[in-house]
Amino acid sequence: MQAIEEAALQCPHCDEPITLLLDLSGGTQAYVEDCQVCCQPIHVSLWIDHANDDYHVDLRREQD
Repeated sequence: MQAIEEAALQCPHCDEPITLLLDLSGGTQAYVEDCQVCCQPIHVSLWIDHANDDYHVDLRREQD
């Protein structure tokens, strides 16, 4: 697994496709990033699965 991963995802506000750069070297994390299309804040939750050399991303609107 690379330290920086590019993930193609979907904005929970406008449902448009977006691309996020994920820093996998920081371990499990949560942060807010603005949508590249509609500029609404997205709560990003990133879980690192070291056992399977994988990761999982959850995108939510801040009010959810």
